[in-house]
Amino acid sequence: MAKLDPKRLDAFLKDPGETRVVLLHGDDAGLVRERAEALSRAVTGGDELAVADIPREGAKDTALLASEAATRPLLGGRRLVRVREATDAFTNAAKAALEGPGPGLVVMEGPELQARSRLRTLLEASPKAAVIACWRERGAELAASARRILEELGISADGPAIDWLVQNQGEDRLLLRRELEKLALYVGPGGRATEEDVLAVVGEANTLSLDEALNSAFAGDVPAADRALASAISDGAVPVQIIRAALRHTQRLLEASMAVADGSSPGEALGALRPPVFFRTKPIMERALRNWRMPALEAVANALLEAEKRTKTTGMPDKAVARQAVLAIAQRGAARR
Repeated sequence: MAKLDPKRLDAFLKDPGETRVVLLHGDDAGLVRERAEALSRAVTGGDELAVADIPREGAKDTALLASEAATRPLLGGRRLVRVREATDAFTNAAKAALEGPGPGLVVMEGPELQARSRLRTLLEASPKAAVIACWRERGAELAASARRILEELGISADGPAIDWLVQNQGEDRLLLRRELEKLALYVGPGGRATEEDVLAVVGEANTLSLDEALNSAFAGDVPAADRALASAISDGAVPVQIIRAALRHTQRLLEASMAVADGSSPGEALGALRPPVFFRTKPIMERALRNWRMPALEAVANALLEAEKRTKTTGMPDKAVARQAVLAIAQRGAARR
């Protein structure tokens, strides 16, 4: 089986069949965890005693995965062996599990495994394994996932509510699911969430403060941007979330700026964006479009990409990097105003 066809994914997560080892990798750790838990429910029926968690140190015992997979749960059924921090150190253990007697399923979570990883190479070549990529979803794909999660939780949502979620909650699947669970509790079983419900419940503090910080930055209001950014960080916004939100905001302005250059008015350009611009922020984004041109927005996008790299490759505190990145936009906005 090796690399799993995306069209077969949903069915596979409900019934992995005779597969011996599943590897979940990709840049969305939340989605990796969600799919691992789906497999765990499918295999064990929710019996926690049928799950064996293998720590990173377990890689030293080559026979451990195969031995655990061959063990029958106390209450019967199939055992699930879960490796939450899979690295290349587990390659030999995974090979033994593929060749072992089973019947348990080994689920390995390796979000950071690269294409040339020895573990990925081994499992992608095996008909007894399944390798599932878990990349961050965007746009329509993320909106579809949000609707699917809400359906699982027993509620639905209006189109504008989904649009706001996709635009403001970022691409982390685990964070999105947690916020949707809060929304489901608020709306109640069988309910339908409106945009007002979403604003009342989902990410109310740090998301709205972060929106205010970015809108103030592009408007050139340095003090307001700094205050809103401090509030967002205080309410739980993390540096990489701040930088990625700033990059998404910049890319949306850049897309609208291209439409303006082709003859659209700022209002028309913003109205054509998908997901739609939240109506309360449309006036301030129109002003930003009048003050910023495409070359300047492209420069901001490049600077934000570099800022994200600095959070991972330098010793500078990542909060300081994120704050500098947003305030640099505000200072440039002030100069352009």
